[in-house]
Amino acid sequence: MPLDPETLAKLKFLVVDDEAFMRTLISRVLKGLGAVQVTPCEDGRAALDRVVTGADVILCDLNMPGMDGIEFLRHLTQTPFAGAVVLISGEDQRVLSTAESLAKAHDLNVLGALSKPITPAGLSTLLEKLAAAGSATRRRGGPVDRITEDDLRRGIECDELVVFFQPKVRVHDRKVVGVESLVRWQHRERGMIPPLAFIPVAEEMGLIDALTDAVYAKAARQGGRWLADGQDIKVAVNVSVDSLNRFDLPEVIVGTAAAEGLDPSHIVLEVTESRLMRDIRSSLEILTRLRLKGVGLSIDDFGTGHSSLEQLKRIPFTELKIDRAFVFGAARDPAARAILDSSVNLARNLSMSTVAEGVETQEDWDLVESLGVDMVQGYFIAKPMPADQFDAWLSDWKG
Repeated sequence: MPLDPETLAKLKFLVVDDEAFMRTLISRVLKGLGAVQVTPCEDGRAALDRVVTGADVILCDLNMPGMDGIEFLRHLTQTPFAGAVVLISGEDQRVLSTAESLAKAHDLNVLGALSKPITPAGLSTLLEKLAAAGSATRRRGGPVDRITEDDLRRGIECDELVVFFQPKVRVHDRKVVGVESLVRWQHRERGMIPPLAFIPVAEEMGLIDALTDAVYAKAARQGGRWLADGQDIKVAVNVSVDSLNRFDLPEVIVGTAAAEGLDPSHIVLEVTESRLMRDIRSSLEILTRLRLKGVGLSIDDFGTGHSSLEQLKRIPFTELKIDRAFVFGAARDPAARAILDSSVNLARNLSMSTVAEGVETQEDWDLVESLGVDMVQGYFIAKPMPADQFDAWLSDWKG
């Protein structure tokens, strides 16, 4: 969705570059797109002074004398700045990608990175993300106030957990073949709380099993409704490695599915590899028993966690989910593309299906299609949504 000129005219842009020619060029490109308030700065220190007086979008070069762009990003997090950042550099793409990852790790709202010389089309594409987000600002003030064990326990017991569904689409025929079930907490006082605010608390306080059971029950129930309505959709649910010491887990998974009219083959458990399995013996037993019962197993966020290749070797996974870090924008990132291509080939050689997470553009779709990815998931298809909205979306999906 393009950012309209009226909105651009209201935004305050800060252009940080040590070369006067580049400052002028970038300013002209911005004004050509409709920007009015553009302030040039010759280095990071001068830009920090300007940030205090207000800025909505900062376009920052990386390689500058004195305070370079990397150091500037660190100092920027200590200011009241709540806007968006565009990184610009003449360095190679690997350096630019690393800087972008660093900025995101600083919790900055990074629209993207551009190689010099920038073009109106490239900058316009990044600024369109402001329109998609509805604002140039990010939330400051940190995570939701600390969730207590008693509060989370009450939320689970009072049925405040809600499940959103994000579709998985088969690439070759664009058919919706599955969903990932994603939990949210509709708190009676705080409103909708994202999972990152309470999942770690559940794991830390020993509530993760109760939370998983509640989410899985709701997801399986919805899967049964879809099947009864003639929609053959596999339901995927995330399972913490902390739950892989429950010897009754296979019976719970299969029994709950059967009660909702689902065959175990309609269930996929997504196990994130970003956490180490503490007791590999019990984990191996439980996961192997789940596979024997026909439940699908997906290794989630592949490429970002611990001992990925070793886990693929010893655990009977059926699906490999490639993390969005290697999917979104991979067509313009040779390193990400190489990892994506290798992951697809690895899965194929292991007779596993592949899911590319984070497909957000036609360019992303075209790339994963050319590489032979089986399924895609991401905002280019649809965002996570409640079941009723999903049903409406599904009826409109043309494939």
